[in-house]
Amino acid sequence: MSDAVEGVHGDAVTAWFADNVPQAKAPLSFSRVAGGHSCLTYIVTDDAGERFVLRRPPLGHVLATAHDVVREHRVMKALEDTGVPVPRMLGVCTDVDVNDAPFYVMSYVDGVVLHSAADAEAKLSPAARMRASESLVDALVALHAVDIDAVGLGDLARRTGYLERQLKRWAAQWESSKTRELPGMEQLHDWLVSNKPDEPGSGIIHGDYRLGNLLHDSSTGEVLAILDWELCTLGDPLADVSYLLRYWQPAPGAPKEVAPASAADGFPDADWVAARYAAATGITLSDLDYWMAFNAWRSAAISEGVYRRYIDGDMGHVPEDVSRYAAGVELSMQAGLRAAGLA
Repeated sequence: MSDAVEGVHGDAVTAWFADNVPQAKAPLSFSRVAGGHSCLTYIVTDDAGERFVLRRPPLGHVLATAHDVVREHRVMKALEDTGVPVPRMLGVCTDVDVNDAPFYVMSYVDGVVLHSAADAEAKLSPAARMRASESLVDALVALHAVDIDAVGLGDLARRTGYLERQLKRWAAQWESSKTRELPGMEQLHDWLVSNKPDEPGSGIIHGDYRLGNLLHDSSTGEVLAILDWELCTLGDPLADVSYLLRYWQPAPGAPKEVAPASAADGFPDADWVAARYAAATGITLSDLDYWMAFNAWRSAAISEGVYRRYIDGDMGHVPEDVSRYAAGVELSMQAGLRAAGLA
């Protein structure tokens, strides 16, 4: 009998492992990784102590086009030999009879995730924090340089109309998820529609690129793996750059436990990050303010979805401080309005 936790049918998943991940030796145990707010992630430990990682969609109702773990598996599988740091994909299950939803399994990467400045100070030396910054930018440059046709991702999404698709998608998901009326969201959406910049050539963008979605070597700070690819698509690389910078800016006076990891000593400022990226790619950052407004608006829509899933019970538990997600929606919206010159 295999250990099981909510979201994993232990015996059925163990049987699937036997057929698809034969290097894992039963019995298997499963433990939920805390901290994720979208897809659910589990550490799978076999009888020999070897670890694997399983990802599946949230419990309960899932919005259309969201949390597609099969697609996430496809993206990382395509990137395995490109120089972009990703875990090795070990198998994907599309048969919902096994575990009520699709899931995939990947290699376990032994690294540290930096969720806050306190994390960064506890887990990396100041020198390693600087290397983490360099490696983070270099990994993003490598991702944006990938030939989408050569790796088989040319049909991941339409190659044109990225902004139009994004504005439509997140406006629809805002309407589907919102728990209250926030007129600033509609005001910001209208501004974004009216001020769209020219569209460059299309490349792979991660969609959620930040320190909290990277695994770093605890000694050197080197990026070992980029995680959480469910928002990956084809589009303008400035979408990733602006999103990264949005989470890089430290909140004035924020405690280390909630301030972004990049607020810790040893990390360079946001201007340094932008300059390193621009120098490596030759991409102009003249439209960065637009993209900062866009990503703040999109972050507000995503955060509202997280808040809604928590209060609806779809994440399996409700944090005591769940109201901070609702407050975060309004903070993101206000940041977007400021970037757009509307506040």
